[in-house]
Amino acid sequence: MIASVRGTVLAAVGTTVVIEVGGVGLSVQVTPQQALALRVGAEALLHTALIVREDDLSLYGFAEPEELQVFDLLRSVTGVGPKSALGVLAAMSPAEVSHAVAVDDDGAFRKVSGIGPKTAKLITVSLAGKLAAVTPARASGARIATTVGEDVTVALVGLGWPERVAAQAVEDALAVASDADRAAVPALLRLALASLGPRS
Repeated sequence: MIASVRGTVLAAVGTTVVIEVGGVGLSVQVTPQQALALRVGAEALLHTALIVREDDLSLYGFAEPEELQVFDLLRSVTGVGPKSALGVLAAMSPAEVSHAVAVDDDGAFRKVSGIGPKTAKLITVSLAGKLAAVTPARASGARIATTVGEDVTVALVGLGWPERVAAQAVEDALAVASDADRAAVPALLRLALASLGPRS
C-alpha cells in the first residue's frame, strides 16, 4: 500500500500530477484545485490511496489526511467509485461533506457530476455517524472560510499571481461571496479570478 508520496512535481495538468520519487515519475489523480496549487519543480507531499483493479493501478492523492479519510469513506458507499469520490471532494471540502451527511442533505451530493439521486441518498444514509470525528478542527463556518481562502490563495499563486495580489483578490472575493461560495474552493476561486480580470 502506498500511503503517501513526497517528491518533485514534474507536471500538473487537469486532474493529474506527476511526482518524481526516487527517480520514478508517479502519476497521481487529484482534484483540479490541488493540481492548480502544485507548482512544477516544487516539492509536494500527498496522502494517497492506491486503487488496484485487474487491468489498472491508480494513485489518488490529497493534501490533507482528512480528505483521504473522506475519500475512503465515500468509496465504501455502493455505487461510488474512486472517480466519483474524487469528484465529491473537488466540489466539497471534508467539512462540507460531514455537514451534508449530518443534516441528511443529499441535495449537496446530487450537484456533483456522476452522482445521481439514489447514490446521493445512499451517501447520506451509509455515512451517517461516520464523519463526525473526521474534521473536528474545521467545523465552524469561520474556520471553513479561512481554510478555503488559504486554498484559493495557494491556487492563484500557482497560476502565477504574486502572493500579495492573490491574497487581496481572495479578500475581495470573500467580501462579496455568499455563505455557500465562502465554503467552496471552486466558487471562491471563480470570484477571485473575476476580480483579478484577464492577465496582461
